[in-house]
Amino acid sequence: MITVPRRYRFVVQDRDRHGNMRTYLRRPGHAKVRLQHEPGTDEFDVEYRAIIEGEAAKPVKPQPIGVVTAGSVKAAVIAYYGSSAFKQLDKRTQHVRRLILGHFVDAQGDKPFNRIETRHVVKWRDEKADTPEAANGLLKALRGVFKHAVATAEIPRNIVRDVPYIPSKGDGFHTWSMDEVRQFEAHWPVGSMPRLALALLLMTGQRRSDGVQLGQQHLRDGVLTFTQVKNRLRKPMRLALPVMPELAAIIAATPRKGITFLENEQGKPYTAETFGNRFRAWARAAGLGHCTPHGLRKAAAVRLAEMGASAHELKAVLGHRTLHEVERYTRAAEQSGLAQSAFNRLSARPTAGEMSHSSAPTQKWDEMTRQPTDRKEAEICMVPRTGFEPVLQP
Repeated sequence: MITVPRRYRFVVQDRDRHGNMRTYLRRPGHAKVRLQHEPGTDEFDVEYRAIIEGEAAKPVKPQPIGVVTAGSVKAAVIAYYGSSAFKQLDKRTQHVRRLILGHFVDAQGDKPFNRIETRHVVKWRDEKADTPEAANGLLKALRGVFKHAVATAEIPRNIVRDVPYIPSKGDGFHTWSMDEVRQFEAHWPVGSMPRLALALLLMTGQRRSDGVQLGQQHLRDGVLTFTQVKNRLRKPMRLALPVMPELAAIIAATPRKGITFLENEQGKPYTAETFGNRFRAWARAAGLGHCTPHGLRKAAAVRLAEMGASAHELKAVLGHRTLHEVERYTRAAEQSGLAQSAFNRLSARPTAGEMSHSSAPTQKWDEMTRQPTDRKEAEICMVPRTGFEPVLQP
């Protein structure tokens, strides 16, 4: 606890879990009260004296810590946490939503929820415009809060749906090239856990959250059958993927203690988070610090598309629900193939010394030389002597 080094009695400061400094008035025999203004400012002096003298004005009326005001933003967020929609999210998504909304409540929690307008949401989004993923994450979390509030008749409609996401910069995670795959394979031999991790993600095209759950229990007759972790509680996606001979050989060559394919040094399955950190360490050891597990999923999609897989085939492998999500891979592959075909035509163009059409030599034009079209014994009239008018018979 940090005591404010000034004339204010009973005023203390501390930091919350996010590193934000908070100021409180702690008087013996009274409830702990949070002060809204910065110590040392004129506004703080007014607020402090008003509370001490028992005449706190309405705009700065303090709220005891832990008390939730009915109709506030904080109350709406807490209600959302208790909804079935929130409980149906997987644990990882719940954790992320709580982090996002926790920061939001720290800044906006005491404001009236039903007074929020579209312009306010746009302002909050644009404050994070430099990090589109963070801005879009906030919008997604707020959409859930407002959707629940509409269902419980707290507000008439979900205004957050009117605010579009910010387009992400770049292409997201780096897509592994085949040279990078070979570099990783050269560093980590068959039989090692890093090599198995690479093969499993690249040859199934799955997310790391799916890769860490896959094991012998999912394998039957050369086919991996499993439900993807993402959205498995709301919109489960069940896949059946054939195991390629190369992947089967790597699985068989990698020792393990349990039934899951990927294990840590203690023989325990990885969580998605710990596996992500561990895989990045393996990649750095191979000189590929910029490569991630998700980049292997993208590499698998690109490789399949370049080999001619259709959008529907990619959708069946990756587990996407719409063709829009996979068409970017097929479009890129088609563009590359068409460009290659076009340049193949260019490279096949005859050289300067070659004939472009008929191989028969063409005589050089000389106006004094009789050409093949000249016929001495015949006179060719380009225009009939009678003209173009019809000849009338007498």
